[in-house]
Amino acid sequence: MAHWFHRNPLKATAPVSFNFYGVAGSPSANKVCNDLRTSRARLLEMFTDVTCNADIMKNATDAYFSLLQCFIVPLDGSTQDNKMRYIQNFKWTDTLQGNTASAQQDAVFELVSMAFNVALWHTKLASRIAGRENVSEDEAKDVHRCLKVAAGIFTHLKEAHVPRLITPAAKGRDLETRVIDAYIIQSQAEAQEVTIARAIELKHNAAIIAALAFETANFYHRADHALNTLEPECSSKWRKYLQLKYHFYLAYTYCYHGQTLLDTDKCGEAIRSLQEAEKCYTRAEELCKEYRHTKGPGSTAKPSEQLFFRKLGGLIRNTLDKCLRENGFIYFHKIPADPPQLELKANYGLAEPVPFELPSPSEQCSPEVYATFDLTKAAKRDKAKAKEEEVQAMKEPDLKPQKDSGCVLS
Repeated sequence: MAHWFHRNPLKATAPVSFNFYGVAGSPSANKVCNDLRTSRARLLEMFTDVTCNADIMKNATDAYFSLLQCFIVPLDGSTQDNKMRYIQNFKWTDTLQGNTASAQQDAVFELVSMAFNVALWHTKLASRIAGRENVSEDEAKDVHRCLKVAAGIFTHLKEAHVPRLITPAAKGRDLETRVIDAYIIQSQAEAQEVTIARAIELKHNAAIIAALAFETANFYHRADHALNTLEPECSSKWRKYLQLKYHFYLAYTYCYHGQTLLDTDKCGEAIRSLQEAEKCYTRAEELCKEYRHTKGPGSTAKPSEQLFFRKLGGLIRNTLDKCLRENGFIYFHKIPADPPQLELKANYGLAEPVPFELPSPSEQCSPEVYATFDLTKAAKRDKAKAKEEEVQAMKEPDLKPQKDSGCVLS
């Protein structure tokens, strides 16, 4: 199911040397700067290393963020901004804006941009694991957790750090509310897909599956709505994906709700529910085609080629045929003109973001070391500063689709 998920590209960034010349006024201060440079470079390498797993990523993330915190958290006991917060300029691209970079001379901007990439990486890891043949229960749990971790990081950035930026994010940029909201909601929705797949595989109660599918459909609808005022050239492809997933899980909802109605001898309403499921499924198929032909950032998912997608069409038809047969022999119910009102609430399987916490500032940067950074030397540093390096696009590994066994995540 690697190609079941749409993935926007990772953010790219310009190299940062952290060469502060005379500003770092002691060997310990220089070591902090050197370690910042090497830990940043290592973390960036991990984003494109296919052998990197969640534990390796956490270690690399903690190593860099604990040092970066030394330029963000006040270390002199005051309530003022850390004196090093605004000394370095950082450049980052945005996932929907191509190679056009934005820059801020603010360590908080670096923190939220890098952490945003960490969250994106977790969604891509989830996609890679889901694309393996015969996904095991433990691997399904890894997919589920990766997506909840991503949602937790996005949520933490939105609530705790993005509001601290001196320069608010421009329209359509990753740190703008509408975009980050869409990422949060999509991550939660995809985590719930894992739960739905397992519930179907284990043949759980149809009412439980219908309620969870309805919640998931509504998540995709909310994510799409968050993007509806962005420029079409950067958001249309992503929105098509969110819309096809909305209709797909709405089809699931009506299908399993129809089964529930049949089990309670409401055959006419069950038939109407299955007819609505068929309608939603047809619309999802149309949106798959539209999505494939819509230009925009990100990899192209292929949901309509997945057996998980195709099996729903067969399930709807078979269940509808069964309802029609039962109605013709037993119930003789009138089929309502309108589909049933969905008032479904899931009590199980809802995906909550995993809370994210930054590591404490590194012990390397004690108040004594912090005191040796001398900003009065910054002017001299600016004159000697070399030409800034340009942003280079992330060279993400190609993901070759594996054989689709039709195995759901269980």
